[in-house]
Parts: sequence; structure tokens; C-alpha cells
Amino acid sequence: MSATVRCFILTFSALCGSTVVSGILSRPTNVHLTSFNMDLVLRWSPPAGAASSLVYTAEYNTTVIPYSVACVNISTLECDFTRLNTSIHPSIVEYGKYTGRVRALLGSESSAWVESNHITLDKDTIIGSPNISLFSNGATIEVSIKDPVFAVSSLRNVYISATYNISYWKDGQKEKAKHISNVQQNRVVLSDLDPRTKYCVQVQINTESNPHPSKPSGVVCASTTREDAPWVAAVLTFVLMAVGVALVVVLVVYRESISVFFCPKDALPQHFKEYLLAPPNSTIYLAMRNSHPPKEVYHQISILADHRTEEEGCPLEAARTTCSKQPDISVGGG
Repeated sequence: MSATVRCFILTFSALCGSTVVSGILSRPTNVHLTSFNMDLVLRWSPPAGAASSLVYTAEYNTTVIPYSVACVNISTLECDFTRLNTSIHPSIVEYGKYTGRVRALLGSESSAWVESNHITLDKDTIIGSPNISLFSNGATIEVSIKDPVFAVSSLRNVYISATYNISYWKDGQKEKAKHISNVQQNRVVLSDLDPRTKYCVQVQINTESNPHPSKPSGVVCASTTREDAPWVAAVLTFVLMAVGVALVVVLVVYRESISVFFCPKDALPQHFKEYLLAPPNSTIYLAMRNSHPPKEVYHQISILADHRTEEEGCPLEAARTTCSKQPDISVGGG
């Protein structure tokens, strides 16, 4: 094979195995801007045959500001613009209109920019499902609704006139569901229910500015209990009050008798009194009581100081031996 043919084959193989075409990378595909619960995320697909070391840079703009760099040299296939609200990036606002774009980079090579669709955040965002809780009370069920958390602001700040659509049905009979529309309160009591019956509830959010309702909430079920007639509660209250008044009257009228009954004043039996008041007859006790203290014996002691000196015939050194042997203490018997 000639050198010219081999060179042609190598050149053709290199061009087919690379995303570089005439020194420019192939562009990302499927570029689209999305929003869920007021976030703003640009997503895309890699070029066909993209190298593993390919990276991307993404930007966004509004109708009043030019493109601002958001994500630089990232390897992921998405860029969340709502996480970039810093002093160097324009803030994402609830009512802004946005466009995103992205390009691929490989070393010193870069592809052309690919722009996304346009999004008006409050009108195009997908609203997530609310959370609901059920509280059963007799033959009624209270529905408590909690709005989804938005990445920007809150649902009630963006959609001031948002309302709820509530659907409820007996367990296993969803085809016979009842509906309550345009509810503004986040706590609703379902009262037209059968006692001792299990009901299931589902809620959706509606807004005026966003043409699409929220995703429906999960289905939550709860059972009603027995239904007490209103007169039953009234009768029980009256009976309890009457019993309370009667007890108070009895305590006041018979307080002395009740006091004697609970704290009786029993007299001590006579034989106990005689036993306790009788004088002791123990011989040991009598001997101890009648005994006199023994007479103390003692001797009187007088201590006399030694005034003799060396001139009187008793040297000081000798005083420790000879003179000390001389008695100088007189003891007299007492």
C-alpha cells in the first residue's frame, strides 16, 4: 500500500473518531430549561461520540441583562441556576423570563453555543404536590394541607390567590369521589361522612397565573369513629354537674360526721391505762433508782520548789543525781 493511501486512511479515521470537525467540537443536544417548584435548571445531552474528558460551560440571561456565566468546566449534564444567587450572579426572581445556553469544551477546542427554550418562572414552573394529614373526630375528618417548598420565595408569595381542590371517597370507591373546589384555607373539615368508615383524600393546588395545577398529593386514608348525637353530650354534661353539686352539699352538711368517720377518736382501753400508769416493780430498776453515788477517796499532794545552790553543798551537776534523790515532796493522808 502506498504512503498516500495510508495517510488518507489515517486522516479519515481520525476525523471519524473525534468530535472535532474543522477544529470545532460538536455541540450538545437536547438543551432545555426546566423549572420545578420555582428552581431553574438547564439540562442537555452530550454530543455523539463525545470524549470522556469533555466538559461544559453554561450561562443564562433575562430580558434585561446579558448572558451571565453560571457553571464553568463541569462534567455533569445540568446546571442549577437557582443555586448561584451570589453577589456576582444576578438573582433568580419569581417573575423573571430566562434563557439558558451551553457549549462543550475539550482542551483548547470549544463547540458553538446552543440556546435553550424560554421560561417565565411563575407561569412555566411545575408545582409539586402538597402534603396532607388527616385527623379523625367522630364522624368528621379534618384535612390539614402543607404547601410544597419553593426554591425561590414561597408558594403563597408567588401565587397569592392559590386554592386547593380536595377529592375524597370511601376506601375502594374512588369512582364515586366527591370534590370540593377553590378552597383557600389549609384546614378543611369533611363533615358529610358515615361513622365507622374509612375515607381516602387527595389534594391539588390551583393558581391563576400558572395554567397547570400542581401534581396531586399522595392518597391518605383515615377512619371515622361512631357518631354521638349532640343531646348525648349535653345530658352527660348536666349529669356530671349535678353530681358535682350534690357532692359539695353532702360534704358541707355532713362534714363533722365524715371527719369522725375518716379520723375516729377511739379511747385507750382501761387495762392499757392501768399497765402504763402502774409503778415499775423491777428489782434492778429499784436498786439503780435508790442507790447512792460511792464516796470518792483522794490524797492531798504538796509540791515544794528546791532553792539550794552549789555553795550550800550541792553542786548543780550533782543535783541531777544526789540531790534529786532527797525527798522534797511531802504527802499527807487525807
